[in-house]
Amino acid sequence: MLVPKRVKHRREFRGHMRGEAKGGKTVAFGDYGLQAITSSWVSNRQIEAARVAMNRYMKRGGKVWIKIFPHKSYTSKGVGVRMGNGKGAPEGWVSPVKRGKVMFEVGGVSSEVAHEALRLASHKLPVKTKIVSREEAEAEVGGE
Repeated sequence: MLVPKRVKHRREFRGHMRGEAKGGKTVAFGDYGLQAITSSWVSNRQIEAARVAMNRYMKRGGKVWIKIFPHKSYTSKGVGVRMGNGKGAPEGWVSPVKRGKVMFEVGGVSSEVAHEALRLASHKLPVKTKIVSREEAEAEVGGE
């Protein structure tokens, strides 16, 4: 499970999910990537589930890059606790993903295998996604 080694503050504000991702919108390492179309928090458990799904399908062939990390803590209060009395205890870790961010990349496998592995991973995530390739991204940037 992905968890930060240490953080400056145990409890963080929730923040905003407005706009597009600032960086990481292109396929940088592999040949194919899984790009977010909507914005959401992705938990460390969901990232791990997606990674396992991809690796199982690819049968240890090829390489997977995870380009998001759950560095944000979220809190929750116990069931039946009254309002007030401060913020709840840290519950887990999430990665805020904005639209346009490439979350996972795959390389070293055929196009069909990469597409199916990324499709299986997308079912584990709370964001709508699309599969992008390095060639498409380069053509899109060059065409602008």
